[in-house]
Amino acid sequence: MSGTALLLAVFLACAVEAVEALTVVLAAGVTRGWRSPLLGVGAAVLALAAVVALLGPAVGRIPLGAMQLVIGALLLVFGLQWLRKAILRASGFKARHDEDRIYREQVTAAATASHESRAFVTDWYGFTLAFKGVLLEGLEVAFIVVTFGSVQGRIGLASLGAAAAVVLVVAVGLLVRAPLARVPENTMKFAVGVLLTAFGAFWGAEGAGAEWPGADAALLVLVPGILAVSLAYVALLRRTGAAARSDHAGVAS
Repeated sequence: MSGTALLLAVFLACAVEAVEALTVVLAAGVTRGWRSPLLGVGAAVLALAAVVALLGPAVGRIPLGAMQLVIGALLLVFGLQWLRKAILRASGFKARHDEDRIYREQVTAAATASHESRAFVTDWYGFTLAFKGVLLEGLEVAFIVVTFGSVQGRIGLASLGAAAAVVLVVAVGLLVRAPLARVPENTMKFAVGVLLTAFGAFWGAEGAGAEWPGADAALLVLVPGILAVSLAYVALLRRTGAAARSDHAGVAS
């Protein structure tokens, strides 16, 4: 895989996770004050750094073939989950991910929660809300960086893509002090689902001993192929949904 493709895949995937984490942190900070939520963010970042420090070297000691097989399978499962949800959202069978609505719900919950101090944290609710939001989304970022970077032997480049995504999302989010509701997150998730599925299939097959025609160039066929099949499913489900609504209307009349 070329460095550009690796950088783009990691950047897009991590940007989606960063938007979701930022929504939670902003809701906590704007509603409860910034001190405790920022402490929660710092604690989560330290926990993530420890996870990466432990996981990175351990993954690096796995033989390349076995690593490709295991990581390929994990990425395939991970990517297919994203792709399935993206297809259902694009076809109207599942509600689209709405960061603005999620932000309002988080703000409402944060505004009504009681204040409780623990140790050096003056607002335990704000601390834990930010901590959990950053940790959960950050674990997915760490997984993406370690898996993509380890298989390609480019942990540094994968980390650069992740850092660029996080910095960009955080900078824009703090500038506007609102969730990035205008970011086409559903489209990004569709693209990331396609990329993760393609890379998972590619690396999993290589780890099992298969040889792709054209080596890495096979991704230039695999990615558009998965995209075409996914869009075909979207069109099929849209027609199915339209037909079902038409039948329902006919019965009701």
